[in-house]
Amino acid sequence: MASQKPVFLVGLMGSGKTTVGKKLASQLGFHFVDIDQALVERTGVTIAHIFEVEGEEGFRNRETRILEELCQTATTVVSTGGGIVMRDENIELMRNAGTVVYLDVPEKVLWYRLKDCQHRPLLLVENPRRKLQQLMAQRSSQYQKAAHIRIQIESDSAAKSARRIQQALSWLDGNSATKTVRDNNETHPIST
Repeated sequence: MASQKPVFLVGLMGSGKTTVGKKLASQLGFHFVDIDQALVERTGVTIAHIFEVEGEEGFRNRETRILEELCQTATTVVSTGGGIVMRDENIELMRNAGTVVYLDVPEKVLWYRLKDCQHRPLLLVENPRRKLQQLMAQRSSQYQKAAHIRIQIESDSAAKSARRIQQALSWLDGNSATKTVRDNNETHPIST
């Protein structure tokens, strides 16, 4: 991949953005940054605490400020928070600064990964599965709107998913028009 622009991974919580992102950064020789972890390091408190004290809006404001900084970096893979795409300004920032990759994971797989999770503030509700379904319904079109590349993931290993993304990035880098990537006998749009 010739481009040194940042790569932003978007998708719902549990989609593997951090795990896949670390593998992808290693494969590309890029740095890796998890926006949620960066927020924890800067504030000295958990994401749940930020939500409790400042609400979701306060959390999203902090998230956008970090994103603005990361858009100025090169050779970085960024794992974003699941709701980052709910602000159009964030979508515009990411699309203008680098390449946005949507990790599209089926709801049943996400639920399997998240059903016992106690550290996701948005799922600490009476019916977490219904909340996950609502989040998918609210955010799917925003993820697609943000993405230059969409990778469908169900049971791939993080390393395999990272290789698929790297292949799509290389292809996108060599083409300026809208293209499609074909893998696992499925066609996925790549738009610029």
